[in-house]
Amino acid sequence: MASTTLQEHEVAHHFDDLEQEFESQKFGMWLFMASEIMMFGALLVGGLFLLYLHPDAFAESRPHLDWRLGALNTFFLLTGGFTMARAAGFAQQREQGKVRTNLILSLLLACGFLVVKTIEYKAKFHHGLLPGHAFHGEGFTSLHAHIFFGYYFVATGLHALHVLIGMGLMIWCLKVSKRVQFTRDYYTPVEFAGMYWALVDLVWVFLFPLLYLVG
Repeated sequence: MASTTLQEHEVAHHFDDLEQEFESQKFGMWLFMASEIMMFGALLVGGLFLLYLHPDAFAESRPHLDWRLGALNTFFLLTGGFTMARAAGFAQQREQGKVRTNLILSLLLACGFLVVKTIEYKAKFHHGLLPGHAFHGEGFTSLHAHIFFGYYFVATGLHALHVLIGMGLMIWCLKVSKRVQFTRDYYTPVEFAGMYWALVDLVWVFLFPLLYLVG
């Protein structure tokens, strides 16, 4: 009953047709993704450079991170990527209900990631494992342990911000799905949100071993 009230997507007036609109938006999305890749690429290279300069700090600080929580968050993100891909697939098949179900699952998995990250941050604050001059952790022999935790908070904080943005895109897709019928010709919101989430997954796949396993 609800599906009969859905409207077909209307092409914006400044585009000739749906194909031109899609290609223009796709080009813009790839430009945005490229800028994000360059930013996170620089961040990851910086982390490797710090590992090279201060291997002692990484070796001594890494055990203070719980790899099991990192692995759990990896599960949340990758599973969320799978449900986002399913949402895009169902959108092409006009399965509006299944699109919403998978978007909600993705949203819940993203929430799970942030809950785990909050637990980790709380533990670091409790033990004084903070960046820069705020570091007052005890029992460290390395003089550069604060550098590791500085990088940890910058890298994971920036990534968590992108998780929040991804959740916002999922909510936006849910709102769009209530008024616009997705079809094989128009499933752009879900596809682009899925592309963004794939980037979030990819960044974490590199951050997880660099922070939790190496050193």
